[in-house]
Amino acid sequence: MSHKKRILLIEDEEDIAALIKLQAEAEGYKLHVEVDGINGMRAVEKERPDLVILDIMLPGQNGFDVCRKIKSHPELKSIPVIILTAKSEEIDVVLGLELGADDYVMKPFSPKVLFSRVKAVLRRGKEPEKAPKVLTFGEFTLEVDRYLLRKGDRPISLTLSEFGILRRLVANQGKVLTRNQLLDDVNNDDAFIVDRNIDVHIASLRKKLGPNFRWIETVRGVGYRFLEENASSESGQETD
Repeated sequence: MSHKKRILLIEDEEDIAALIKLQAEAEGYKLHVEVDGINGMRAVEKERPDLVILDIMLPGQNGFDVCRKIKSHPELKSIPVIILTAKSEEIDVVLGLELGADDYVMKPFSPKVLFSRVKAVLRRGKEPEKAPKVLTFGEFTLEVDRYLLRKGDRPISLTLSEFGILRRLVANQGKVLTRNQLLDDVNNDDAFIVDRNIDVHIASLRKKLGPNFRWIETVRGVGYRFLEENASSESGQETD
């Protein structure tokens, strides 16, 4: 690539950092490593990297605090953040995503898988900020301004909450959204709202969209992901 994307890795485990650095160089990225949260945050402010890979358990300042500072800073918040977390700590994933992280990878992980996520996040970052008025996936068309979903020429009736959730998922294709993030799209007239109501809306959406609908993937303990088009035909659905 003519211009190497600059990645900042904030990771205090030397072996993991070495593996990631090796893969980054093989993929054509320029990678800088910091080993604690305080210096990591300073590097974000100084270097303005194209993407940050951020461990949660860090000396000095933990990854949650670093993520919060990046995503609340008006000049830094557009920098994508991928968090690294231990497989046993699902709550870390939920909190990281709610703080604004763009994706996550569970330890232990394959460096190739990590950089497939890096590529996907950087690709999403190139998309225009203006929300499209029409979203399409497979045989379906979602007309945002008209609150209309069609399968081919056939309209499908959705509640306002179902429409809002589906629109958010499709617009963030490939990205995991927590239940709390999806609550923003739930119509407040739909009775008492808690995060598990999202599961009911998702179940209703799946039923209305048909028995062969495989686009909405459940990410256990976290939320939901709308699969990227080339992956949807190969995936089944996991249940909580």
